Amino acid sequence: MTTVAIIPARGGSKQVPRKNVQKVGGVPLVARAVHAALAADGIDLVAVSTDDAEIAAISEAAGARVIARPVEIAGDTATSESAIVHALDELAASGVDVDVVAFLQATSPFIPSEALASAVALVRSGEADSVFSAHETYGFLWRRDAGGAAAAINHEAAHRPRRQDREPHYLETGAFYVFSAAGFRESRHRFFGRIAIAEVPEWTAIEIDDEHQLRIARSLAALHEARHPIPVKAVVTDFDGVHTDDTAIVDADGGERVRVSREDGMGVSLLRSAGVPMLILSTEVNPVVRARADKLRVPVLHGLDDKAAALRTWASAQDIDLADIAYLGNDVNDLPAMNLVGWPVAVANAHPRVLEAARVVLTREGGRGAVRELVERVLSS
Repeated sequence: MTTVAIIPARGGSKQVPRKNVQKVGGVPLVARAVHAALAADGIDLVAVSTDDAEIAAISEAAGARVIARPVEIAGDTATSESAIVHALDELAASGVDVDVVAFLQATSPFIPSEALASAVALVRSGEADSVFSAHETYGFLWRRDAGGAAAAINHEAAHRPRRQDREPHYLETGAFYVFSAAGFRESRHRFFGRIAIAEVPEWTAIEIDDEHQLRIARSLAALHEARHPIPVKAVVTDFDGVHTDDTAIVDADGGERVRVSREDGMGVSLLRSAGVPMLILSTEVNPVVRARADKLRVPVLHGLDDKAAALRTWASAQDIDLADIAYLGNDVNDLPAMNLVGWPVAVANAHPRVLEAARVVLTREGGRGAVRELVERVLSS
């Protein structure tokens, strides 16, 4: 049986502009969905249906096949079902006969690949015709009646049993739906036949429909996503708040002293021995920046107004793709450079906006081993 994951991803969005290319954990939402599908056992092909050139490029780079979505089914009122039917038709025309469809929504940034694989197995085995992701809840649900008064839905208002005495309900997350292609073509709907639930952790249930949810998702990524190697070809760092603890001692003559970590120094030495290029970028003009860089035997560019431009120039001179660079920052002036690279990394005590933009948030603070932690994760790859 052939199982294809289909991810509809329009270019237009109102609440969050360019929503499907917004980054969570440093990775565009559409790419996160592609990665989740590729990691799920039982899925043979991942296809992204889109009307947008940038989404198409990101999807292809992530490992998906792109299906051009016609304008007439890419507007605000277009349904996901219409995109799936079109994708199935296009795949059939190219010789791909789909038996099982896994419909993923890119606006769900935390799609559990294991649960998705289990859902695929249920449909492939014939145990279910349609499966959807949901999380268990014991919440008391209410609605407003015609007069505006609160009315109980799944309980009696006068009876409040303990959690262990209540039957759980399941809240649909919208992250994924798996169903037989034949049954979908017949019903033109994602729910039909024997419907089963693929239970997922509640924290994965967030759907991004507004800026507030996007910020929550970025925070959750830093909390929940596993520590993994960072496979890059070069490391670039800020100085203050990264190599230092972001404090300075000023003497009577106006000279500044900073605190650095010997542990970080050893990390830089290990990186240099491994032959991985490193660069320090800083807006600071204080000579302490160059003094520390010389001590570490690392090239430095400081007194910069535009870190992003300097980073582009250096990467080009080194013949290193920006996607293969890790940039370690701590404050908002690092954001333009972080947004350029494939691996934006934040120290543990970084500014909230930097934490949101990071693909990786370290466990160590600036000046307290953050550089060493990054180096070890780079070398472990």
